[in-house]
Amino acid sequence: MEHLLLIVALIHLLYCPYTKVEESFNLQAMHDILYHRFNISQYDHNEFPGVVPRTFIGPLFISALSSPVVVLLNFFGLNKFFSQYVVRAVLGLCVIFSFFKFNQSVQTIFGKPTSKWYFWITISQYHFMYYLSRPLPNIMAMPLVLLALSSWLKRKHTNFIIYSGAAIILFRAELVLFLGIILLFEFYNCSLDVVKFLKIAVPAGVVILTATVVVDSIFWGRLVWPEGEVLWFNTVLNKSGEWGTSPFPWYFYSAIPRAMAFSIFLVPVGALYDQRIIRLILPAIMFVFLFSFLPHKELRFIIYIFPLMNVSAAVACRRAWDVRHKSKLKKLIALGFVGHIGLNILFTVFLLRVASVNYPGGTAIARLHRLVQNEKVYVHIDNLSAQTGVSRFTQINSDWRYSKQENLRPGSQEMMQFTHLLLEAKSKYSQNLKPYSKTHEILESVDGFSQISLNYKLFPPIRIKTKPMIFILKRKSGLETTEPETATEEETMEEEIVQEESVEETDKEILEVSESEAIEVEAPSDEIPFQEVEKTEKEGDLESLGKDILDDDVLNELKHLDEMYGVHDKEAERVKESIMKILQEYKTQRDLLVDIAEARKPDKDGKVLNDPVKERNNLNETKEKPKMANEKQKTNEQKEKLPEDKKPKVKNKKSPAEGKESIVNEISR
Repeated sequence: MEHLLLIVALIHLLYCPYTKVEESFNLQAMHDILYHRFNISQYDHNEFPGVVPRTFIGPLFISALSSPVVVLLNFFGLNKFFSQYVVRAVLGLCVIFSFFKFNQSVQTIFGKPTSKWYFWITISQYHFMYYLSRPLPNIMAMPLVLLALSSWLKRKHTNFIIYSGAAIILFRAELVLFLGIILLFEFYNCSLDVVKFLKIAVPAGVVILTATVVVDSIFWGRLVWPEGEVLWFNTVLNKSGEWGTSPFPWYFYSAIPRAMAFSIFLVPVGALYDQRIIRLILPAIMFVFLFSFLPHKELRFIIYIFPLMNVSAAVACRRAWDVRHKSKLKKLIALGFVGHIGLNILFTVFLLRVASVNYPGGTAIARLHRLVQNEKVYVHIDNLSAQTGVSRFTQINSDWRYSKQENLRPGSQEMMQFTHLLLEAKSKYSQNLKPYSKTHEILESVDGFSQISLNYKLFPPIRIKTKPMIFILKRKSGLETTEPETATEEETMEEEIVQEESVEETDKEILEVSESEAIEVEAPSDEIPFQEVEKTEKEGDLESLGKDILDDDVLNELKHLDEMYGVHDKEAERVKESIMKILQEYKTQRDLLVDIAEARKPDKDGKVLNDPVKERNNLNETKEKPKMANEKQKTNEQKEKLPEDKKPKVKNKKSPAEGKESIVNEISR
């Protein structure tokens, strides 16, 4: 069974090899220790220190264990990304080793059948297996926590105190709540006296604290206890809420059910079957309750409790399986308990698939290396790319230059020095990409996780939707040092007026649908008259014009028509293309109206200095009045000459709103 645990952990690692920003410090530190060694000035934390410092003790330990394999990889000429697999695998092995120790303690107390059920329940769940190889501070502490829990179950208090102290002082100070509650229960049950505790805890704490202060002060270049600063930042200053807040019971109604999956229903059953389980799960529940007072919540913050909760589920399964022969009902219940492991596995497969599309930055840098192989590249990595998978391990080409420089103005001279860009954008029409429309070309876009949708007409009814997140851009040749031309205000105003005039002409186009021919949909402008624009602007509703149609995500949704509705014929493809043209035209007009509204904003005195609408109207009146009068006079003379029965009948002209409604209705039909 041990081999099966290794295989499942390896599958999670290989299927989701990239990391996120929360794992960045430990991962970059392991890279720098392995490749820069004593040249601390080249370490990543000097350029990107983060909000609070972290300890180098964990990265040093994992790097030391990984270094022999990394040396072999370098000897055979394999790139650095394989080293990322190695360091993550070594971390996973450390967690697995401590998990086996804890499972042995479970076997000692509850018996071998319970330990087997515990094993199967654990590997069927997603979050523990997924996280055990991720270089998070919580996972760095996980081996020590599991060893401490194992020592607690076996009543080896000396080991429990030392492992607990190391986990708290080095990696996660909030563990003082979890392990401290267990310690208080030991005091209450007279299993451990305070004097013995102090004799062990004080010298062990001094040694551990001295070690982290000495080591980390060398790397950070100042006197520092990293976890002490983290504790001060999160609890005393209570600034963890800057990263987002969740309701008080979020851990209970969201995090724990997701992590436990279907096994959560068996936890209370196990507590009813065996009173010893209460001693295990009560400290875990109390820890989660106390930790819920902090506003910022993440599942990984409470990942230490799931090994204890799973023991309760394992006891329930073992008891149900032992009595399955007594009646048909108990046999059915036992089969249900067995079946819940299968449901856990299905849930794990689904979540693993979701996670695989949640690292667009890592996918983007990998695609760039495949697309551009024999060129000199200087690539800029934007914030989203750096947060969703790009690490120093992914920078595999020694001839390339990689930059994560921040606060660069889009389209500026600084941005033009890069040959390639990884940029966040919702679509190729996004504002983020407009400054590069004339200077760069899009090589490829990378999709990331968007949402989960349900469609009961399909099997399976659940669909994982993605949307464009990162675009790979290449600078056009001959633009190495030239600053992109920026239009003056007068040129921009004139261009907007010209665009408005051209839009009026396209407003006359209509939809024509023929049953005998392929469907062709012309994209009408559906321009809103300037009088209506003024009214809308005054009402403060300009931003809502066509918001249901003009959203960038709508364009991306069209890509899923084939998948969602089974549309495959050529005629439907033409309809899709036509709809996209209409939506793009609507988006262009919306952006234009917003720009005009910005230009017409009054100054402090309430005066409108630049009014392109008024200037356009005055210009049109000056040019068009004589011409229109002559044309109207000629038209009237021609009409008078015609007989009464041949004179054209006047038709009611549809308003723009009616025209827009008819277009939408025609598309819907």
